[in-house]
Amino acid sequence: MSDNVEVTRHLAQFVAGTEWDALTPPVVHQAKRALINFFAVALTGCCEPAIETALQSLTAFSGGRRATIIGRGERLDALSAAFLNAASANVLDFCDTHVPTVIHPTAPVAPSLFALGELRDVSGRDLILAFVLGAEIECRIGLAMSPSHYRRGWHITATCGVFGAAAGSGKILGLKAEPMVFALGIAATQAAGLCECLGTPAKSVHVGNAARNGLWSALLAAQGLAGPAEPLTGGQGYFHALAETPQLSVLTDGLGDSWEIMKTAFKPYPCGFVVHPVLDCVIDWRRAHPDAVVEKVTVTGNPLLAARTDRPNISTSGQSQVSVQHAVAAALVTGKAGVEQFGALCVNDPRVVGLRSKVAVKRDESFATTAAAVEIATTDGKLHKLHQRAARGSDDNPMTDRDLEDKLREAAAQAIPRNDVAALIEAIWTVEDCADIAKVTALAVPQAN
Repeated sequence: MSDNVEVTRHLAQFVAGTEWDALTPPVVHQAKRALINFFAVALTGCCEPAIETALQSLTAFSGGRRATIIGRGERLDALSAAFLNAASANVLDFCDTHVPTVIHPTAPVAPSLFALGELRDVSGRDLILAFVLGAEIECRIGLAMSPSHYRRGWHITATCGVFGAAAGSGKILGLKAEPMVFALGIAATQAAGLCECLGTPAKSVHVGNAARNGLWSALLAAQGLAGPAEPLTGGQGYFHALAETPQLSVLTDGLGDSWEIMKTAFKPYPCGFVVHPVLDCVIDWRRAHPDAVVEKVTVTGNPLLAARTDRPNISTSGQSQVSVQHAVAAALVTGKAGVEQFGALCVNDPRVVGLRSKVAVKRDESFATTAAAVEIATTDGKLHKLHQRAARGSDDNPMTDRDLEDKLREAAAQAIPRNDVAALIEAIWTVEDCADIAKVTALAVPQAN
């Protein structure tokens, strides 16, 4: 496909023409796992300060209060709801990860589909099919330019997620091939997101916009708004504007035979996924050595670990999510790596602050992003050498269905304590039998006293 200048049309035809029967049972099950995780992370993040600020801003401009905000009683227009639910799902860096690209595929796509489900009748089968197709498009576009795109400073979840949201939304809207091309083109001209924003509340803006703008792109195309014929590979199109020389074959080879959603990993810890193998090592070691006094820690991992998380001097909870020094220090002090360990109290704990300066990071290209080695020197003169070859939550060491359910239960206990979380879990596992997905999101709205 390296010489194909109609790659966008090929993708559009695939999305428009693929039906439910193309999805195998493992793919459908993986999609449900992603949705269980989505509700867990959206509930965990729905009351974060960045979300509160965004909600206050959007409320002033939201006339039609038709769509659900997960974990909250407020309702907004569908575009704003898609924005907020995407931002909530990603704000704590607790969402799923497509390991080959480090895209967080569900956060931009699922919120746009659930919002659309409150504008029209959408069945559970329609949702799953659109979600899988949206994830496929965003991840394949990301694969075509990985790892250079991320290394240039583009936040790939947002810059590719907008395509996933547009494709998935367009599928639900019944777009044929040509308007689907237009939807992807409208999405392409709105693709944005800088890694410089990671660790700051501004990150939520571009992740939220990926969902909102993707949904809007499909709605515009459905109303007949045209876009370029080849937005991806055109002379002044997406790849060219980003100075990329993409592997175009990755976009289409095996399309429909293999599914990128099967390469999705789920996080047991609310921080950057490249930090997870490090945390596995440190938490297990601390459990076995509760009284040891740490003198120095050396972490070795994939270069992406250092590039994105070598941040010893932090002061906010957002920064802590992308600081391997903080993650190690907090785990050593508390023996845990949950939401509290990446909150403001832990960030400013003098014991944690003191340990952060004792953590050094080394780069080694032989390490996968899901692997790490940790050396812990203790004051008794011992050197403890630790290795993790497959982080918990990765393909080779996955979270179980029960693990994901427990993650959702824990989040619901905090955000919607009076709700029947068992009913929400059951609704997601059986979503293909649901005639109206708005009934699923309704289960994630806080019940009154």
